[in-house]
Amino acid sequence: MKFLKPFFVVMSIFISSISFAQKLSFKERNVYSLTENVGAGSFANALAVVNYNAIGKNKRFKIGYGLRLTNFFGSDLTYATAPAKYTSGKSSIAALFSENILQNIDTVTFSNTQTNFLNLGIYFSYLLPYFKNKFELGVNIDAVGFSFGGKQNGLYHNQLVSAKPTPLNLLLISDSDIGSLNSEWYVSYWATKKVAIKLGYQFLFNEYTTDNKIQQLPNSTDTNDRFRSKSRMILFGIKYSPFRK
Repeated sequence: MKFLKPFFVVMSIFISSISFAQKLSFKERNVYSLTENVGAGSFANALAVVNYNAIGKNKRFKIGYGLRLTNFFGSDLTYATAPAKYTSGKSSIAALFSENILQNIDTVTFSNTQTNFLNLGIYFSYLLPYFKNKFELGVNIDAVGFSFGGKQNGLYHNQLVSAKPTPLNLLLISDSDIGSLNSEWYVSYWATKKVAIKLGYQFLFNEYTTDNKIQQLPNSTDTNDRFRSKSRMILFGIKYSPFRK
């Protein structure tokens, strides 16, 4: 399907990078992570296990894949029209640099939301060659998975509506994304050889699908049932590498 092309391109580049990575033992490559994230009207925690491959002679740059379970909680959040074909009329990278079509964007307000999503992700890190190799920069993003959670009631133009977390999660770049996806930018400090603390920034998409297609697009016969919130949060966490040498 056409909308899957950006995802397959990203994954092809990722897999190619892994194939050229310098191989380390399986135990050395495993890193476990627990984070707590706080933002305006939002809170999340995430538990991840990541398998890294070191690239280069000094093994400073690492690329990996991981599985992450994120639990998201929202309070009095506004969810806006989600599909990129409505928000900007573009898809993939083009949507990232396109202005929103304001007349196409509508909102649903939820007093409370709670979503759980389990996603495979892509992970990068770089160990700084300063401060005795104690500091590491990291970035990661969810790629594909699924969400689950209870039904929530919200308000759409003062009308009571019901919605559930969009079940499929898929990274397709910007508003082309589907479902709920987590991403992090952070710096970590290795207090010991096995334990690091991390501090950074989390950007999270959380999406709900209403029971019915409640939004009528202007000047169109199209209707919409997907609505998304974008949360920016401060990240606190810990990393544990039990077999790090």
